[in-house]
Amino acid sequence: MALPTETITPRPVRLDLADVALNGDLCLPSDAQGLVVFAHGSGSSRHSPRNRAVADALQHGRLGTLLLDLLTEREEIADASTAEFRFDIPLLADRLVGAIDWAQAHPRTSSLPVGLFGASTGAAAALIAAARRPAAVRAVVSRGGRPDLAHASLDAVAAPTLLIVGGRDDVVIELNKHALARLKEPKQLQIVPGATHLFEEPGALDQVARFAKEWFERYCQD
Repeated sequence: MALPTETITPRPVRLDLADVALNGDLCLPSDAQGLVVFAHGSGSSRHSPRNRAVADALQHGRLGTLLLDLLTEREEIADASTAEFRFDIPLLADRLVGAIDWAQAHPRTSSLPVGLFGASTGAAAALIAAARRPAAVRAVVSRGGRPDLAHASLDAVAAPTLLIVGGRDDVVIELNKHALARLKEPKQLQIVPGATHLFEEPGALDQVARFAKEWFERYCQD
């Protein structure tokens, strides 16, 4: 008989940062050993079904998750028609750094090691944030990300970094290879065979979740 699993209810949170308030969903297993902050990109939000699927897998690996909107509602509406914010990597990175600082100050998460999970342009923001908060960020995982957009920050990233790319996402594979060459060890490029950029193929997202869970369990837990 399978053992019952813990039901983890998301808790809506509001992150009051220096110049903006962001909405998020915080999930903390009772035995959480780390916290993974998700950085969405390219027009996505905390409601991304792909990132929520990954977050669910992490939660059942003794990892808390914080999914948040890096853009305000007004910015998301503007971005939907102009795409002016989704490639504003410095803006996304600033807000992710603010989220890390918020987590380290929050009574429920202050004792937990922090990991970052970045998707698409959010991966670049995650790497920049890791470079700016080296003492706080224990590990970074990128899903179909654009780490190349982190530019000069790549050399300053100290956190172990896993880059996950679909095997049919040829252009992004090459961009990830170039970024990987500039990162410090430990680092890894994991290619999911047959997967495209959104990992919509059967079983592809399950592999992403498994790779991410194993990486964070290795580097982001006390």
